[in-house]
Parts: sequence; structure tokens; C-alpha cells
Amino acid sequence: MRDLRYFIAAADAGSFRKAAAALGVQESSVSRRIRDVEDQIGASLFVRHSGGINLTMAGQRFLHRARHALDHIQDGAAEVAAIGRAEGGYLKVGLFSSLSSGFLSTLFRAYDARHGSVHIDFVEGEAHEHINALRQFQVDIAFVIGLSDFGECDSAYLWSEQVLVALPEGHQLAALASLTWRDLRAEKFLLRDTPAGARIQDYVVRRIREVEGEARVEAQGVGRYKLLNLVASGRGTTLIIESERLVKVAGVTYRPLHDEVVSFHAAWSPKNDNPAFRTLLSLARTMAPSSEANPAIARSQDLEAQRAEPSQIHDPSR
Repeated sequence: MRDLRYFIAAADAGSFRKAAAALGVQESSVSRRIRDVEDQIGASLFVRHSGGINLTMAGQRFLHRARHALDHIQDGAAEVAAIGRAEGGYLKVGLFSSLSSGFLSTLFRAYDARHGSVHIDFVEGEAHEHINALRQFQVDIAFVIGLSDFGECDSAYLWSEQVLVALPEGHQLAALASLTWRDLRAEKFLLRDTPAGARIQDYVVRRIREVEGEARVEAQGVGRYKLLNLVASGRGTTLIIESERLVKVAGVTYRPLHDEVVSFHAAWSPKNDNPAFRTLLSLARTMAPSSEANPAIARSQDLEAQRAEPSQIHDPSR
């Protein structure tokens, strides 16, 4: 690159002396470098004379290609530098939670404002799918529920959300400001017919039995929105998380489930060197609320320490 710059500067200046002055080097350095280039390619690039230098025909052809090559190298260096500063690049993000509100909505608005040229693809799936994708570098970072075993992946706690009960409008429990598991002893729970739904069912059954009830759970092979339509039709209740309450379904109302919260973590491969991912993770950690400053989050962590798989309340495979 230095040889090319010296050659182009000499061609533009018409003199080794003027080129050296423009480059801030000795004239002998410019002359020697260009001589080395001529020796390597086997052709004279300049005609030397007392008044300076002129390009030979070979030099004229080489000047065009030298400019083109140097421009490409400089463009490539600028592109790599931009990626290193996360000014450009690509991210693939695994999600369990809604982007319409809550922590993730705020996080990605802030990230877009700072790094708007980074292209982001969002992928929904279950925890084990995201973890496998992280290990294979098919996903850069995943936001998952609970303190699962992430195997070869690293993780960091970020935020917690209140669990809500979705009820048909006009249901007698809708008159209460918040609900407990005891209030739900006689209710039928509608869950999605997925592996995650099966884990949620186990959790619901256990919690209902703790309040001396007999759990009624019905698995449905429908999507999240259709499940809420079934609630609206009076076929049962279901559970959602706080960031999903903005989903408006006619005939459905939401009530908080007392002292029931779930925590969210970021998971990633420690071998991932994508600068855009590292910038997103750093921003997420900066924006994450402190558990000491937020009683709901501290309560969430206490619940996780006391119960087995508490984070399976919410069906992440929407």
C-alpha cells in the first residue's frame, strides 16, 4: 500500500521531490520505492529528466489500476472499522418475549437510535432451539425465560415481568384487582400443545395442588392469539406475561397473579466475536434494572430459588 501511495503521489506531482514533500518523507525514499516497484513488475513507470518525471505508457496503465486497487483497500478497511465500532453489521436475535412493549421494546429502540445501520433478524422459538442455535453461531443472542442450564453458553439476568391471568370479560374473578392460585382452584387452564406447554402444565398442576385444588388443564393446538380467542369464548383461562398485555382481544381481560413473576436472561456463546452483538449485550446490561432497586425483581429471584422451574409459567413458543 505504501508503494502504491508513493507511486500515485509521484504521478500526480510530476516530481519525486514534490511527492516526497507531500508525503512528509525523504525524496530518496520515494525514488527507491518506485524503483523497487519497477524492478518487481519488470517495466519502467516513469521517464526521468531534469525537469521532473513523466509517466511511460506502462506507467499510465499502471496508474489507473493502482488507484482502483488502493480505493478498494481503503473502502474495505473503512467497512471493517465500521463493523468493529458496530456502525454496520448483522445480528440474529432469538426471542421469547414480545417486542411491542416492556424491556425489549425499550432496548431495541435505544440500540436502533445508536446503531441504526446494523441489520437485525428476530427469530422465535423455544429455549432449547435457541441454545442449540447459539452454539452453532446461527443466533448471536437469545432472550430466554428462567435460569435454565445453558450448557456451553454464558448468560446474564436482565429483567422480570409480572404474570397475568387472561379471563373472559364478565368472569366473576374479573371483579378482583389481583388473583391468587387459590382463586384459580376451580378454573380450567388453556395451554398450547407444545413441549413448553407441557412444562407449564406441570407447574400449574403443582401450584393448584398446593392450594388443595384439582387442576384442570386443556392442551390446544393453536397459536397464542387463537388461544386468547378461546378464552374470550369462555372456554377457560390462560397465563401471559406483562409485556403481552397490549395484545387486545375482544372479550378478554387481564388480572395480575399475585407474587408470580418470571425472570428473563440473555444467553450467548462466549466464542461469538460479532462486534454488533457485543454492543447490544453491553447496552442491555447497562439498561437492566437492579434487583436491589426493584422489589419485584428481587421477589422473582427469591421465587426461583425456592421453587423448581418457576419460569415455565409462561408459554414461550408462541
